[in-house]
Amino acid sequence: MAAMLALTLLAACETGPVYKPRGPGERVGYTDLQLGPNRYRVTFSATSATRREDVENYLLRRAAEVTLAAGYTHFVFDQRDTEARTYYRSDFIDPYFAGGPFHGPRAWYWTSWPYYGYPYSGFGPYGYGPYGYGPYGYNYVRPVTSYSAFAEIVMLTTEQTAGNPDAFDAQFLLQRLVPPAPPETASTSQPPRS
Repeated sequence: MAAMLALTLLAACETGPVYKPRGPGERVGYTDLQLGPNRYRVTFSATSATRREDVENYLLRRAAEVTLAAGYTHFVFDQRDTEARTYYRSDFIDPYFAGGPFHGPRAWYWTSWPYYGYPYSGFGPYGYGPYGYGPYGYNYVRPVTSYSAFAEIVMLTTEQTAGNPDAFDAQFLLQRLVPPAPPETASTSQPPRS
């Protein structure tokens, strides 16, 4: 139980860049898989700290990057979806051991299986009773949602986009979605004084 709690807390506090390739065993980042000469499946997953809108923008960004890298200028979506994954986080406050080992974040549980607090602090998602009040303390339960988006894209040349209002210009998208590099500061652009 302690090992499971440690792993879930580490996953909740993931740090580092969000927009990056997703490595083996990782939950955050993008992947792309070539399905045909001009067709790719692109995915992007993020932590609960990333808004749904940002997840979908990261998916667009990756689709544009893949398109340009493959030598095309535009792409269209053949399929696209965004999925939400919700778990519940419980903070247990023990009035007898405040600040001790029984105070602070408790284990999460996914919506598909019940959570039992320790020691007997609650049963089910909202603790003992409708407001999470148990005989040994209080449970504050809140939902936490993370998003993942996927798409299958078909890449096109400029000529193939004629008359296709659904085609995205990959270069234009990147100019809008990727923040520009910060301007050089005076200290880095000036030669040092002697």
